[in-house]
Amino acid sequence: MGGRLVLLGMIGRPHGVRGLVHVTSYTAEPSALARYAPLEDEKGQNYRLEWAAEGIARLFLLSGGEERAVADRASAARLVNRRFFVARSALPAASPDEFYLADLIGLAAFDAAGAPLGRVSAVHDYGAGASLEIGPLLVPFTRAAVPEIDLRAGRITIAPPAEIEAR
Repeated sequence: MGGRLVLLGMIGRPHGVRGLVHVTSYTAEPSALARYAPLEDEKGQNYRLEWAAEGIARLFLLSGGEERAVADRASAARLVNRRFFVARSALPAASPDEFYLADLIGLAAFDAAGAPLGRVSAVHDYGAGASLEIGPLLVPFTRAAVPEIDLRAGRITIAPPAEIEAR
């Protein structure tokens, strides 16, 4: 799969003895994960999935034009914590004022006066909102802290929040 990859889901623990697994989908609509095929893991293996119930799926390994179902608990257990990726080009365009976090990585960052701050090296999201890593800076990905994003020009403007010192 060529181009930048975007994380769309992750395999969890086995469910039952017939190869079903729990799957966490990171798509806006969890069931949409099944529409993206092939899904690629970190090792380059391709998969297709079919939902069996909410959050539970049957996986099919794709290889050489053939597909083979994961058919037993032991095989399913070997796949725990595998992450599913798709090429960024396979995803629909983002709405205005919405961004795929993967599109932010690599953008040149400047302060409000135009001075260079570095490049976005990573985007972190631990559940309380995304933050951008720019060199030693960790900036919240909010309209106030990131007032301007120009994907075509490959740049963002950063207005970091004022630091507060506790006394």
